[in-house]
Amino acid sequence: MTETALYPSFSRADLAFERGEGVWLTTASGERYLDMMAGIAVNALGHCHPHLVAALTEQAEKLWHVSNIFAAPHQEKLARRLVETSFADRVFFTNSGAEALECAIKTARRRQFVEGRPERYRLVTFEGAFHGRTLATIAAGGQEKYIEGFGPKVEGFDKVDGFDEAKVRAAIGPETAGILIEPIQGEGGVRPVPPAFLAFLRRVCDEEGLSLVFDEVQCGMGRTGHLWAYQGVGVTPDILASAKGIGGGFPLGACLATEAAAAGMTPGTHGSTFGGSLLAMAAGNAVLDVMLEPGFLERVREAGLKLKQKLAAVVDLHPEVFQEVRGEGLMLGLKCRRPPAAMVAAMRDQHLLVVGAGDDVVRFLPALVVSDAEIDEAVARTEAAARTLLQAEKEAAA
Repeated sequence: MTETALYPSFSRADLAFERGEGVWLTTASGERYLDMMAGIAVNALGHCHPHLVAALTEQAEKLWHVSNIFAAPHQEKLARRLVETSFADRVFFTNSGAEALECAIKTARRRQFVEGRPERYRLVTFEGAFHGRTLATIAAGGQEKYIEGFGPKVEGFDKVDGFDEAKVRAAIGPETAGILIEPIQGEGGVRPVPPAFLAFLRRVCDEEGLSLVFDEVQCGMGRTGHLWAYQGVGVTPDILASAKGIGGGFPLGACLATEAAAAGMTPGTHGSTFGGSLLAMAAGNAVLDVMLEPGFLERVREAGLKLKQKLAAVVDLHPEVFQEVRGEGLMLGLKCRRPPAAMVAAMRDQHLLVVGAGDDVVRFLPALVVSDAEIDEAVARTEAAARTLLQAEKEAAA
């Protein structure tokens, strides 16, 4: 018998946690770790937030699951709140970000079909993107390391290298249905897309009759200091995929769309067994309760600026280890001059949890409720990790 009954598809750290509170995780032996990755931007309110726990407990004692063939007042409530705080008119609930992207892709294609242009089904996508792990979303992301070994790539995606206006225009053809982009690339290395380029994409979509689709799975739901990342750049999409932070740790995703974009998603065109469950809706509403409190998003922007400035000071202190800090709000990337895996390990030795991205970046994605004192502690541990790594390299070279 093998050591594990699990698929070996994750490179797991030999570290397990038993409890969590706020931005802290504790092992069974009592070791505490400062969590600056929040389950990769998932635990938006931190671990075991009392309002979220209470909402889930209350719902769990009443009803867990009802099929989507019945009326869904629990879904209507959260959908209405999402519509009222965004550009959207319609919402479809899913269980994950990949499912939200699948719905977004289908919505963009179906729109063209019902508008009399069935030949339009392709989406323009971008180098460095990550949209999920389904067959369609790995094709949309276009990264060979995720596509290899799974047979023919799903057709319908045209990847553009860089945020280049001329290349986008060249990629658009008679079969193009829309443009899919992350306002801030997360897995690609915390790379914000220039607002002027997003505005260009909006104009092109309007000119060509295309849908502009934003993937806000990682950068949305308060992460940038705005409820939706698009609100910070002033460019509105037709379709938006959300997940991760929207459920505060409970599996939940959503595809938001305008009335025109969603017009083709009629009965029978899409569905989900578990999407929009009562537990998920309770979690989503609890998350919104907190995020929509006066001053919450302003505090995220303040905390993000503080963390960014302090990490920049660490870059100045150790330019031989770090190169720059980039990102918005509490979605920050520290570009390294060492492999990200080495930096993540060095920080973990300091009981600080971060996560790699791209080829040379470690991400700081703390819970949006992180305090100033916890930011100071995270920065101190980052600096200590750099010093320890340099000392180890010096000793190894001696």
